[in-house]
Amino acid sequence: MKVRSRHKISAEGIKKILVRSTNWVGDTVMMIPSLVAIRKSFPHAQITVLATPWVIPLLENHPAVDRTMIMEKSKGFFGSFGELVRIISWLRGERFDLAILFQNAFEAAFLAYMGRVRHIVGYDTDGRGFFLTHKVTRDRDVLSVHQAEYFLGLIKAMGWEIEGVEPTLYLNDEDIKSTSLMLSEMGIEDNIFVVGLNPGAVYGSAKRWPEDRFAILGDWAAKRWGAKVLLFGSPSEREIGAKVSHHMHTNPVSLCGRTTLGEAMALIKRCNLFLTNDTGLMHVAAAFSVPVVAIFGSTDPVATGPISRNARIVRHSIDCSPCLKEVCPSDHRCMLSIEPEEVWEEVEGLKSELKI
Repeated sequence: MKVRSRHKISAEGIKKILVRSTNWVGDTVMMIPSLVAIRKSFPHAQITVLATPWVIPLLENHPAVDRTMIMEKSKGFFGSFGELVRIISWLRGERFDLAILFQNAFEAAFLAYMGRVRHIVGYDTDGRGFFLTHKVTRDRDVLSVHQAEYFLGLIKAMGWEIEGVEPTLYLNDEDIKSTSLMLSEMGIEDNIFVVGLNPGAVYGSAKRWPEDRFAILGDWAAKRWGAKVLLFGSPSEREIGAKVSHHMHTNPVSLCGRTTLGEAMALIKRCNLFLTNDTGLMHVAAAFSVPVVAIFGSTDPVATGPISRNARIVRHSIDCSPCLKEVCPSDHRCMLSIEPEEVWEEVEGLKSELKI
């Protein structure tokens, strides 16, 4: 890929770095290897990540991050305008030497430019080239790789060092303590096999395997392995969790909407196995090296699959998949053609292979 710029960036002159994070949980996890690479290339610089509040728990405990700054997503013109003014004022006061934009939006470059950041690096997309001091032109290759590699493309184009592709996550003590108490209240001791089910997908129903089929797998795990089943999901996915619970004949614990993201991360790390759709929590589980079986339909595992040696993917080759649509416009056969027995075979195979 080509980088268009008027001047080079000297590592010695970079004291303060701003990173504009992506807005989705899964994308943020996949961005983390790039943060590690930035730390490697600028070991003495202070790295601040500007991010939406719901992804902050993924970042605030990571050793590659010194500080986080929340950017609220306000409703209405005046709320949004007021937040932009607040961020620009903050940026000017901070006097950043370098901004690296992993969010492709016009707004990210505009804020860095108005915030008087000296060097601004980002992909030359969304009509924002005027604001970038270092414009990275995407080639065909970077558009066909995994999303983690896409983010690392910025690092490679700038000639900075790459550490690796696999994301790593870190927990804080407060979340560890609170989830330890939750597990104790659920009667889950260290010797109990825990299976996590993640039946939702905030992006849309096209990414979801049916709730009754998740329920079948949960019952099989409980009856055949004596497993405790935990259901994961956001507040907006409470109904999905309730449907899975209704279809199950054993007693799962639904955590949908009952935890913070930090607590969900700690509970996922406790799981011995995680069955999931293509969602942000899938990437969280993979980053903790939890054995993952992921069911794909409308999305492409080449682009957004879990990055882990302990992950397996169940997917049928359908002529209309991946469509990347939120809602299936036809018969949803990319998901409905996947039967519980097929997924269970993959689950048991992974359990046996990893000897868990």
